[in-house]
Amino acid sequence: MRKAVNIIGIGNMGGGMALNLLAQGYAVQVHDVDAAKVHFFKQNRALAGMEFAWSAIKSVVTIVCVVDHLQTQDVLFGKTGVASWASAGHTVMLCPTISPDDVQSFAQRLAQHGIHTIEAPMSGGPARAQDGSMSLMVACHDALFKQHESLLHDLSNRVFHVSERIGDGARTKLVNNLLAAINLTGAAEAISMAQKLGLDTHKTLDVIEQSSGQSWIGSERMRRALAGQMHPPGAHMTLLAKDTQLAMQAARAAGCANPMGEVATGLFAQALTQGMGDFDDAQMLTLLKSL
Repeated sequence: MRKAVNIIGIGNMGGGMALNLLAQGYAVQVHDVDAAKVHFFKQNRALAGMEFAWSAIKSVVTIVCVVDHLQTQDVLFGKTGVASWASAGHTVMLCPTISPDDVQSFAQRLAQHGIHTIEAPMSGGPARAQDGSMSLMVACHDALFKQHESLLHDLSNRVFHVSERIGDGARTKLVNNLLAAINLTGAAEAISMAQKLGLDTHKTLDVIEQSSGQSWIGSERMRRALAGQMHPPGAHMTLLAKDTQLAMQAARAAGCANPMGEVATGLFAQALTQGMGDFDDAQMLTLLKSL
């Protein structure tokens, strides 16, 4: 029998993971509120429309890949949530970027049902989720990691077991995403400056990519922005807006002074107030050009 997994939430990242596992021969059960996405995956050999009880019996793990803590709470503990149908000994992999406190709370509540938790926030974008080159920041007990190590490495060739302490995956992801936001806003500011100086922005970005100013997110987002390839959005502005807020909450709680983080967080918040929440976050260049 093919190894079976559930994926709840098949948007950009969850969808990429589903396609990756399907290509490797997994039996993938998908759940999503978007019927069109479910239909697409049914056409690509995924199982859909099955009862949760089937999922609980047949799968080795349930991967939760929704957007925020409210959606996570609903799929775990709502009326038909995971906790109500998964059997004791089942494992849930939590992939959303949420606060460390929320992750710890969810894991403790799942444990009361005899359900294990692997914390595994992701980084890298949909294409890297699909080709298995995204980063996974895993926190769970060593024994649980070893039990599901094969699946983790099938999902990603960049698996980092950062800690046995649940919540450390979220802490690591927030540190990473705060730096990503700083790098992205910095790259957008630099390209905006290059344009106002009368430079060829494409050639300027060529130089940056081979010099000390290079960053992966800066290059990837600015290339798309300059090419006008931001529809449909690869990553919505709301995501880094949410993540920077969470990162700064964690920083303040730890007594960290993060002046660059405060600036980046403020710029993403400003983008939301200007109605750019559903835009590609590469549109940060548009925002900074308007200032």
